[in-house]
This record gives sequence, structure tokens and C-alpha cells, in this order.
Amino acid sequence: MLAPFLSYLRVYEPMRAFEGPSGASVRAGLARGAIAPERAGLRERELWLRAMQGSRLLPGDPATDPTADVLVLAGASGEPLVCPLDTRPRTAAAVLGFLDSEEPLLRASALPVAESVARRRATAAMAELGDGAAHVVTAAWTVPLPWFVMVDPERRLVRLESPRRVWWRVPIGTARTRAVRAEKIIREALGETGPAEVLAETERWLERFDRSSVLELDYGGLVELIDDDAVRADNSAHLVRCGLQALRDGDDETAAACYDRLREFWGAVASKQRAG
Repeated sequence: MLAPFLSYLRVYEPMRAFEGPSGASVRAGLARGAIAPERAGLRERELWLRAMQGSRLLPGDPATDPTADVLVLAGASGEPLVCPLDTRPRTAAAVLGFLDSEEPLLRASALPVAESVARRRATAAMAELGDGAAHVVTAAWTVPLPWFVMVDPERRLVRLESPRRVWWRVPIGTARTRAVRAEKIIREALGETGPAEVLAETERWLERFDRSSVLELDYGGLVELIDDDAVRADNSAHLVRCGLQALRDGDDETAAACYDRLREFWGAVASKQRAG
């Protein structure tokens, strides 16, 4: 079964971030056993389908299953770094966004419960995060180009045998510094909206986590839409870096050329949605 066609930004935090009562579900998830990153999308889809089949609004229920699904990687000091999937509050955020943006008729037809009930349940699920933030951000059918400014093009990790995967990891402090720097360059060259806004939101998200955390950019299920030769030839992170430098230097022609190549590559990936 193919994973959902999503790309991911994930934050892995040290265990000290999950001390106390609020981290009990994460510690329980770690004790139960971590999920492989390439299985995370399938796991979330399974939870969503169960919720739909049961006419429930949100996946999971901390009252009946207080164990969080987690991803784990080894930190530099040997201490595990943990990324809770936070599937329930992330779904709740999507529900609230849907309620605030769609027409009443569509809202009424799509929701398994009354709108007032949906808003109340989603708001309560969001509150489960407390003062924290969801550890995962996703994008459908593409990788947002601003995400690439935070990684080293040379440090890409690729696995072409099954399960195929393309990903980067970077210390969160480095990612934040790069996001701030890139936002300034883009804002001065292109204005406040678009990529600059994405980077500003991303930096605000990252500052919520422990400074020893690691950020992961993962192509997720999108890798199944890209053949092996195209994966090997993919230089998206390098093109974003070159385009950013060109903007800084005032070289609009080079910046435009980098963007055109990126648009061609990711446009071809997104076109698979229409083909499907």
C-alpha cells in the first residue's frame, strides 16, 4: 500500500522535553515501540479511516488509548530524540481550518457530527498540546520550496530500495538561523507574502522546541511519484540555495532560472494528482 502523497517537516526532541505528566503518553509510546518514519503516513491514514468508519470526528482518544505514536532517532549524545506524530491535534487543527474556510453546505455534508460539536471537540483536542506545538507539519503533492533553505544540499539521504525514502536532518538551531536569514533576503527581494511568510511561520514554529532538537525534511510518499533516475538527478535543495544567493546578489535572471527549474520538477510531481 502506498503512503499518502505528503511531504513532512518533523521535529525530534530530547527526552527531557517529555518529562512530567504531559509527557506520559510519549513515554508510553516509546516503551511500546517506535514507528519507522516511512510507516508514519500509513499509520496516520489507518487512524483516520478508523475514525471515519466509526463516525468519529477525530482519530485516537486519550481516554481509551493514552499511548502516543512516536518516531525515534539516536541523538549525538546517545540520548534518543523523539517525534510524537500528534495525529489527533493535527487533525483537529485541520477541522478548525475547514470550519473557518468552507461554505455551510459543504461543512454540513462533510462532518459526521453537528458543526457546534465538531468545533468543541476539535478545540478540546488542540488543547491536548498544552503550551507545546505539533511536532509534524505536512504538505500535499509537493515540498514547499522554502523548506529547502534549512537543509544542506550535500547532506541529503537517499534509499532507493524498498521502502524508498529521501530525507535530510539538521540541528534545529541551524535550521532556525537559515530560515531567518532566508526570510530577510526574500522579504527584501520579493515582499512580505509568499515564501517570506512561510519562512516566518516556520521559524515561529521551530522556536517552540528544545534547542537540542533535530529537524527532518522528508519527501514521504512523494518519493513514490519520482523514479530512481529522477531522484538521483533531483537537486532541489541546491537550486533553492543558488536562487537565494542570486536574490541576495540582485541577480534576478539567475534567480528566475533556478525557480523555473524547480517549478518544472515539482510541477511534474504535482501533475500526478491530476493524472490519478
